[in-house]
Amino acid sequence: MADYYTLLTNAGIAYETACKAAGVPIKLTQISVGDGGGAVYNPAATATALKREVWRGPLNALFQDEKNPSWLLAEVTIPPDVGGWYVRETGLWTDTGILYAIVKYPESFKPVLATSGSGKEFYIRSIFETSNASLVTLLIDDTVVKATRAWVMSYLAEELGKLDGKQSVRVAATANVVMNSAQQIDGVAVIAGDRVLLMSQTLAKDNGLWIVANGDWVRATDANTSAKVTPGLTVMVEEGVANGDSLWHLTTNAPITLGTTALTFKMLAGRTGIAAGTYKSLTVDEYGRATAGANPETLAGFGIKDSYTKAEVEALIAKASALPVGSIVAFPVDAPPPGFLELDNSVKSSATYPDLSAYLGGKFNKGDEGGGNFRLPEARGEFLRGWDHGRGVDGGRALGSYQADTLQNITGTFDGYLDINTASGAFGLANLSGALSPLNQKAAYHGVLFDASKVARTSAETRPRNLAIIWCIKAWNAPVNQGTIDIAALSALAQQASETNQGTAKVATQAQTNTGADDSAIVTPKKMTWGFQFQKSGVGYCVFPSWLGGFTIQWGIYSVVSSTADQAIPFPLTFPNSALSAIAISDYTPGSGSVGFVALGALNKNGFTVRSSSGTSTRWLAVGC
Repeated sequence: MADYYTLLTNAGIAYETACKAAGVPIKLTQISVGDGGGAVYNPAATATALKREVWRGPLNALFQDEKNPSWLLAEVTIPPDVGGWYVRETGLWTDTGILYAIVKYPESFKPVLATSGSGKEFYIRSIFETSNASLVTLLIDDTVVKATRAWVMSYLAEELGKLDGKQSVRVAATANVVMNSAQQIDGVAVIAGDRVLLMSQTLAKDNGLWIVANGDWVRATDANTSAKVTPGLTVMVEEGVANGDSLWHLTTNAPITLGTTALTFKMLAGRTGIAAGTYKSLTVDEYGRATAGANPETLAGFGIKDSYTKAEVEALIAKASALPVGSIVAFPVDAPPPGFLELDNSVKSSATYPDLSAYLGGKFNKGDEGGGNFRLPEARGEFLRGWDHGRGVDGGRALGSYQADTLQNITGTFDGYLDINTASGAFGLANLSGALSPLNQKAAYHGVLFDASKVARTSAETRPRNLAIIWCIKAWNAPVNQGTIDIAALSALAQQASETNQGTAKVATQAQTNTGADDSAIVTPKKMTWGFQFQKSGVGYCVFPSWLGGFTIQWGIYSVVSSTADQAIPFPLTFPNSALSAIAISDYTPGSGSVGFVALGALNKNGFTVRSSSGTSTRWLAVGC
């Protein structure tokens, strides 16, 4: 047997047996100490009292050992104002006064200040074993019991561990973690002793607060029992790329059995991945945290469903317009209002007027409009007529076709011998006869003239009274098109264009093109070729464009008529100002043994004179302007 031990007394065992049989708890209330009668001895189970009791007081604590559930630990603190004796034995007493257990205690002196010159609190812990520790109940008189510092600290740690608020952890895992050894978690290298929140384990029962170790990890002491892991458990995370400076809580409802119940943790506060800024639209989670943000620019982006889209509004405006695209309207001034184009047979860009281009569909095109263009109908000087469309009044015509002017035919006849003396209105007399009329023996006219200008206004065409107007066609719905022009997008092109900068530029006049001094205007192909002429033949010319000063080159060939007289050679094209220079050369026939000569005479803008060997051909070249 050990030197120091605890025994259940026979009376204590009998008491325990009776309590078990009756189904009532064992109630321990007091602990006593004795000096063993002045010497150390070995207690026996037959004892019913201490050999010599020197002090008795209430138990401070009675609890199970953490490693051995059959062991009970009894604690008491003897106050400093009692003592002056040795402690060699202790006893545990039931509420009925039975010595339940007796302890052989290491001999220790308990001083008292009054007689020993020193005083101290004397702490006694006794360990004894019972068959069923759960039956043992401690009865405490709170007005008498005094707790030890160790007990208080242990008790506080135990009770604090049951609170929902836990000591912060260094990091919180973002994925499943193998709970063994130091490692990298959320960008942080954790080492032995670090606290870690695991919330993404493959088996959710393994989630919780853990302590990093060089071997297998263990649960943190404030969250290692079911009583300490309660719904609403909260913990702060100190570091980490994703979860640093965040607050998490346990959302699993009771009852919770640690190691069995799946534990779910959710973030109460912290980083949600949304960047700092101002947002028009937010996505908020169940805790009121913004988890996403956007700045939509459309009604659909804001989730508004009871409104029209931009395209629908434009379609409604187009339908509601009094004049849809393609309508022909007359205006009394020479400036069409916004949205209209004059019907002048001109060519327009389909990109600029897409609605009108789609409406006309190229009906009036002639084939020379070029890609991406369409032609307007011609209405200048014309009356408009409603399309027959099957009525039968003006049949056989295509919609939009042109019709020349005509006059409805007027017919009539005269029959027999005419003797006419008078005529009026549009009629006149002609062919006066010398013979007397048998009717009245007077000279009579035998001819009738018809001239409408005698009684009506006449001209080269048949027309009603009218007012000169300008016929225009609706090209676009101005309220829509004007409202959607993004001027800001064109601002970069509003500056003067140059070789290095995009922008706008004026079209140069022909005079500016010819001068060649203005570098801020652009030249059209027509002005680039203005004045250019070219005759491709044996006798021909090339007149350079006017912006090159009208420089002209002419050439030709002639046959010599006489070698003794000047021969006049005219230029195919008279030089505009003057001939500057000319040359001529005689043809040479290989093997002939002779070479002809040629000499130039007078030179002017119309031609030149020349004399050369008879029988030779001469080629010439002249330049001028």
